[in-house]
Amino acid sequence: MPFDRLESPGHTVNYLARLFARALLRRIGPHGVNTGQFPVLLMLWERDGVTQTELVTQLAVEQPTMAGTLKRMERDGLIRRVPDLADGRQSRIQLTRRGRALEDTLISAARDTNSVALDGLTSADSAQLMKLVKRMIANLEHDSDTH
Repeated sequence: MPFDRLESPGHTVNYLARLFARALLRRIGPHGVNTGQFPVLLMLWERDGVTQTELVTQLAVEQPTMAGTLKRMERDGLIRRVPDLADGRQSRIQLTRRGRALEDTLISAARDTNSVALDGLTSADSAQLMKLVKRMIANLEHDSDTH
């Protein structure tokens, strides 16, 4: 039986993620933020002052990718690195005034993007979608942990 990419969950979810990223970028790009920086900002808005290692772990990105993202964010005045007083080898990543000021605007942009994507779905459909996607994530995280 041939592999039908249009019926493949992996292909379909990947395509959906790319469409989400494009739609989000149209909304956040004018504010000087890209889709790679947005998850970092989300985490820092939840808990400012985390380490780069914590960001890498929580956001499931490679260390070199995070290093480049943080370098650009620092250059753009979104974050600053502050030496960790308990461990001089590490820095804490903190929002700047500019990074903090973008929270409401960028969260609104994300909500708008989600609203467009979920148009025509009932709240029960949306809840079921999230339940199923979270289950798929857990399955793949478990597969990653066991291999």
